[in-house]
Amino acid sequence: MNKTIQSSLQNLGDHSAIESLHQVAGGDINEAFYVSTRENSYFIKTNEDIPTHFFEVEAKGLELIRNTNTIRVPYVYYFDRPENGASGAIIMEWISSSPQSDTAERLGRKLAKMHQFENDRYGLEDDTFVGTLAQPNGLFEDWIVYYQTKRLLPQFELANRQGVMNHERRNKMEQLISQLEKWIPKRPGASLLHGDLWGGNWMAGPDGEPCLIDPSVVYGDRSFELAFTELFGGFPKQFYEAYNDMHSLPSNYRDTKEIYQLFYLLVHLNLFGESYGRAVDRILASYIG
Repeated sequence: MNKTIQSSLQNLGDHSAIESLHQVAGGDINEAFYVSTRENSYFIKTNEDIPTHFFEVEAKGLELIRNTNTIRVPYVYYFDRPENGASGAIIMEWISSSPQSDTAERLGRKLAKMHQFENDRYGLEDDTFVGTLAQPNGLFEDWIVYYQTKRLLPQFELANRQGVMNHERRNKMEQLISQLEKWIPKRPGASLLHGDLWGGNWMAGPDGEPCLIDPSVVYGDRSFELAFTELFGGFPKQFYEAYNDMHSLPSNYRDTKEIYQLFYLLVHLNLFGESYGRAVDRILASYIG
């Protein structure tokens, strides 16, 4: 990957010598590196055999969040648009981590402010990714139609193709998808959402300033975002208290939480297999019986 890094730096316009390069934690999808040249320090992610727009989607999502002026995201210096099958990179600013005792509280307040930025329709004009899976989008007047046709149905159909949707699970999924209007609102606020906000996709920057990374942005019900923060942990109670003080949780949040978590569990079922099947079945049973 060093050739990819060197080539991307040159495309950026940094032709100076690399003084330090070492691999760092960067998730399960990409290889991630700290790279220091004579001109600057960078966080660089690389990958092989990715769609041409893979890193462009990330850059656009970060820019949408940045434009709200509510919460920090890393600045993107450059990203490749590789030909299919080729390797590519995205080059961002290096943010030193320095968590403070109030970082989670500040994150809650800033995310609440970000969620106050709303669109007049749900979804997104461009297709994105959730993990390595393609995420189809589009703009919709009705949140239920978007969540049904662009979120649950694609994951349900993929699970069928991959053989992780047994007969009982399939029947309950079909019933739930056809009856979504019973549980989720048709026209909630269309908030700007990070879209993939688990504990690994936020960090504390300098002086404890919270920073969002690796978004999969979408305009939708903010309960969809908050439900995912509760699925795999990583968010202390101070986060939720501060969020609620700034932007009160929707009155039906507890009723919708699991049906929104279902989407992310289906994603994990499709990516990692039956180890997530029991959690999917538990949610289906709570809504369908």
